[in-house]
Amino acid sequence: MKYIFIIYFLLFNSIFCMAQDVAIKAVDSLYKEDHFYAGITYNFVSNRPDGLEQNGFSWGLNVGYIKDMPINKARNKAIGIGLGYATDAYNHNLLVTEASNGGFQYEILDEGSSYSKNKFSFHLIEIPIEFRWRTSTPTDYAFWRIYGGFKFGYVFSDTSSYKGELGEYRYTNNSDFNKFQYGLMLSAGYNTWNFHVNYLLNPIFSDKAQLNGTNIDMSIIKIGLIFYVL
Repeated sequence: MKYIFIIYFLLFNSIFCMAQDVAIKAVDSLYKEDHFYAGITYNFVSNRPDGLEQNGFSWGLNVGYIKDMPINKARNKAIGIGLGYATDAYNHNLLVTEASNGGFQYEILDEGSSYSKNKFSFHLIEIPIEFRWRTSTPTDYAFWRIYGGFKFGYVFSDTSSYKGELGEYRYTNNSDFNKFQYGLMLSAGYNTWNFHVNYLLNPIFSDKAQLNGTNIDMSIIKIGLIFYVL
């Protein structure tokens, strides 16, 4: 009986060690990171026309999934391609009203104007494309990361709304807005907390939008935090 126990013990040890090796290899072969993301940003308007001011809190939210594709043996460098949803709001003093020809006209509200709401809001489908560098290992889930690349967005819904002394206006699907947005992005940080910036390279308005006879070339810089989940 003693020899049978020893044989079973040695056999069990051998199987256990083999299982550990297989598990480690399995972890190595499947090692990927940061598939799901969620972020919150403060949205700055850049290239503002004279007199245009932001007021209130201009915010953005985004969530999505990124396919992580490691490109080196250590698997700490990767290409990421994703699909996500974002919503952005911009509070300002640029009034949008309907023109007599069926289009839209724009004007800067005076400093003394009284209103409780004046904003744009967008809903977008986003496609981020990233080069990803990190200090992760197959068993280390708290690590430094730097992810940089491009983000493309399609605005599938937009709203311009105003409520104040001039009345109450709400317009949707304004064709003067650029439906496509694209820009540079960078995410960097450690573990849960990651700084995120997205700089749009094209203006949010098309050339059809005119303010005092000139194009409204205002663009957007989004700065905030982004969180990644395996």
